[in-house]
Amino acid sequence: MRKSEENGVGRVVLVTGATSGIGRATALAFARAGAAVVLAGRDRQRGEAVAEECRRLGAGATFIEADLAESGTAAALVAEVERLYGRLDVAFNNAGYREPNALLADQPDAAYEAVMSINVRAVFEGMRAQIRLMLKQGGGVIVNNASVSAIRNASTGYALYCASKAAVISMTRSAALEYARRGIRINAVSPGRVATPMVHAKDIPALTAALPLGRMGTPEEVAEAVVWLASDSASFVVGHNLCVDGGYLAS
Repeated sequence: MRKSEENGVGRVVLVTGATSGIGRATALAFARAGAAVVLAGRDRQRGEAVAEECRRLGAGATFIEADLAESGTAAALVAEVERLYGRLDVAFNNAGYREPNALLADQPDAAYEAVMSINVRAVFEGMRAQIRLMLKQGGGVIVNNASVSAIRNASTGYALYCASKAAVISMTRSAALEYARRGIRINAVSPGRVATPMVHAKDIPALTAALPLGRMGTPEEVAEAVVWLASDSASFVVGHNLCVDGGYLAS
């Protein structure tokens, strides 16, 4: 893992998958709130650019190059945060992957491994390390990025992704119950149809037509939900899956 760092003030926040989309927007939102932000991702050039954006907002920012598909990387990332900053106040486990569209019987083993290694195993390994550090320091907040696809899937071809995000929601709820009385709040956010690099431009008109608001969400709207879940304003919110979906589930 490679890093570039600058000292910051306030809470220390880790954002995985921070080089674009929801991760980038969330890192910037935490920076605006005065946190020192640790960004993790595979693309060093884009990650360093986001870190610089955070610094221009007056926040301390560190980028760590990390491939969360590799077992052990999530735990090593938390260890590096502790080495650099001595603590971890908030973790947003955001890194994710969606398989190429295909019916379940046509999906290869490699697709399963890719989806589950990033969406489930990395979240498990990350949470395990984050919780252990937060227990030592007396508390913290974890927010996991799930998806409304875990609850309602209106399209075919992404069974593995949907299953992986359902696992994230279930793991979030179980861990929240286990650690609430020990000072660690754990919740999930489930974005609906959000305009990110994972969405193909050709699909946007059809996706938008089905939404009650008549538009897709923005990464910034999801980011605001994550920042709120991590804030003291959400101090009584535990084990919750906050859907930021523009009414998609209600339609």
